[in-house]
This record gives sequence, C-alpha cells and structure tokens, in this order.
Amino acid sequence: MTNWPPLNSLEATAGHDARPRRWDPVVKITHWSTVAAILVNALVTKEGSVAHIWVGYALAVVFALRLLWGLMGPAEARFSAFVPSLGRALCHVHDIRAGRKEVHNSHSPLGALMIYTVWSTLGVIIASGIAMAGPPPIVRVGQAGTLRAVVEPIELVRGHDDEDEEREDRQDEDGLWSEVHEIAVNSLYVLILLHIAGVAFETHRSGREILLAMLPSRR
Repeated sequence: MTNWPPLNSLEATAGHDARPRRWDPVVKITHWSTVAAILVNALVTKEGSVAHIWVGYALAVVFALRLLWGLMGPAEARFSAFVPSLGRALCHVHDIRAGRKEVHNSHSPLGALMIYTVWSTLGVIIASGIAMAGPPPIVRVGQAGTLRAVVEPIELVRGHDDEDEEREDRQDEDGLWSEVHEIAVNSLYVLILLHIAGVAFETHRSGREILLAMLPSRR
C-alpha cells in the first residue's frame, strides 16, 4: 500500500504523546453552539414551531461563521489543515492496525472525513429547513409574556383555481423538503454517535485528552 505522508502531523517517536491538544477558540464556540442547537431542537422544541425555526436559523449563522473561519482563521482551523482524502484515511486505518501512532495538529485523516461528512449533512439540514420555513417569522410578545408568530401575507388578486393549484404545489414541495430534512437529521444522529465513538477510541489510543481540550475552559 502506498504510504502517503500524514497531513499536518508529526510521528511520535515512542509511546503515547500526552501533550494537551489545543483548539482554536472560534472552533470551540462553533462546535459547542452547534451541539447546543442540535440538542435543543431534538429534545426541547417542537418540530415546525417558532422556537424550532429560530434555533435552526441560529444554527445557520454558526455554520456560516465556521465556514468563514475555515477560510480566514489560523492555520490549524483552516480547511487546508485537514483536507479530506480517502487514500490518507485508508493509510490511517492501516497505521492503526499496525499500532503506529501519529500526532496530528488538526484532525486525523479519518477525523477529517467525519467532519466534512457532518458539515455536509448539517448543510442539507439547514437548507431543507429554510426551504420549508421560509424567511424568519416575526415574533412579538403577546399577553402574559407568551411568544407568538405573526404572519403578515401579501394579499394577491387571483382566482380560486390558481390559489388551489399553488397550495397543492407548495404542499408537494414541502413534503419533499420535509422528507429530505428528516433523512438528513436521522443521518446526523448516526454520525454523532460514530463521532463520539471515534473521539473515545482516539483518546484511548493516543493518550491525549481530545475532548477535554475542546472544553471552553481549556486554553
């Protein structure tokens, strides 16, 4: 098998390299903000509710910030630091089976594939959610401090047949986006479990506190 040189990595000369891993602050913020948004919309808000939609738009802002930081941030946070490569990922698997350990300044080749897959799935979730929800709803404070969405449609002069046809087209389109959204969300849950398992395995294998290094309190 061809042995591609590891991307942004230094081979550990002996044993475990227990030096603490450092993550960029913006990477930490976007990571945990994404985790919080996913948990809130999965466990707290009701699907299709105003709160669910607003959390989705907040997730879109965080997602856009991470993409921007991947182009303008420090070297270890940029996309160029962990370019996805199936060849390098296969070599990484081979190194794991052979017991060889490497220190990666950014994501490992397998981690890079996972991250790009998660981002792609998040992009589908955000795009399909926006397609169904439309522009952000206007929220006003009602009686007793309750929040309610205010819909102010523009009235158009048209026949009932046109209205019925447009309504049917809209329902078909929403049904398609809803199916895409649901599949992407379920796929994301599977990817999250795989991601957690991968982090736990790599922590045990390398001896480096990967998860603890991602905590906001760690520098």
